[in-house]
Amino acid sequence: MLYKEWLSNWLENYVKPSAKRRTYTRYKEIVEQHINPQLGYLELSEMTPYVLQCYITSLLKNGNLRTSKGLSANSVNSIITVIQNTLKTAYSLGLIGEYVGDKIKRPRVSEKKVECFSISEQKKIEQFILNEKNTRFFGVLLCLYTGLRIGELLALEWSDIDMSKGELQVNKTCHYGKDENGVFRRITDVPKTQASIRTIPIPKQLMPYLREAKKKSCSTHIVSNGSTPMSTRSYQRSFASILQKLNIQHRGFHSLRHTFATRALECGMDVKTLAEILGHKNPTVTLNRYAHSLMDHKKEMMNKLGKIL
Repeated sequence: MLYKEWLSNWLENYVKPSAKRRTYTRYKEIVEQHINPQLGYLELSEMTPYVLQCYITSLLKNGNLRTSKGLSANSVNSIITVIQNTLKTAYSLGLIGEYVGDKIKRPRVSEKKVECFSISEQKKIEQFILNEKNTRFFGVLLCLYTGLRIGELLALEWSDIDMSKGELQVNKTCHYGKDENGVFRRITDVPKTQASIRTIPIPKQLMPYLREAKKKSCSTHIVSNGSTPMSTRSYQRSFASILQKLNIQHRGFHSLRHTFATRALECGMDVKTLAEILGHKNPTVTLNRYAHSLMDHKKEMMNKLGKIL
């Protein structure tokens, strides 16, 4: 069997019925854009460790379809994951005599530095939003105090807020992509992991603003443009314009989530609680990502202790 034939069978019979729609769409794009053109003509039995490693090397050198330059380590690792999954399933079904996917050497991924806003920058952003009184911007404030991902924020509906308890339920996320018919549209799905389904307490200081925003809203969604839910790119552009107006260095929307986590640690929140609020699978993920914040906080405490001497 040709590898491209197996890839098609694997996508339709093993990924599509069990994975999230976004995962299926992403895997299909990887197969069609990267794997099929280079490896699809090979027989399954010809997928040797050497052939696969040469393919990975070529991706790192000139795998970018737009620029003909090398793909990033993260992109290459995503492609490797798809190849490994296809070969693992083929081996379990007896289509190949040996599983060789584990012999692929993955490129090293350097951990990205977590970017967050300083306390003074955060205060500027908060003051701007409160002064503007534009309920569309309230989502930025909500992210600063709950650590929501942008997809979770834009999928959030008023029915997910318990005003009496001061809690919000994260039970869905949204993104914009192609559906099964190839049409680009808003897609709402379950969160990325089971841990992402969670209840987050809302700081009581935000509740009056949240109630006021609900009164003015004509949408079922908390963040909307009139009665229409906001798109991811549109909301990211709105946030970028706020930073520009305030003369704050541009950072991605995800920096709001990093800012929340950093402030929480600075206030003494334990890692386990923070992991639950952020929707991480376990505290180790949180610890690895925000270790620098913990160390900075420890240094600050030690310096304060030193002043006593």
